[in-house]
Amino acid sequence: MKPDELRDKTPDQLNDQLVALKKEAFNLRFRQATGQLENTARMRQVRRDVARVKTVLNEKAAEAAAN
Repeated sequence: MKPDELRDKTPDQLNDQLVALKKEAFNLRFRQATGQLENTARMRQVRRDVARVKTVLNEKAAEAAAN
């Protein structure tokens, strides 16, 4: 997921995506704990996607506060 794609979305869409990513991260951690996780690199991808979404949300909030 690229930051430019995220910047085109509304804050509501970003919040929905953030919730979905956090659910996925939880499921990945659960599967890793039970030894069922095959693609361990996905955990890193999801964690970074969460950070990207949060960053764009903060940018949008700062922009809204400045106006």
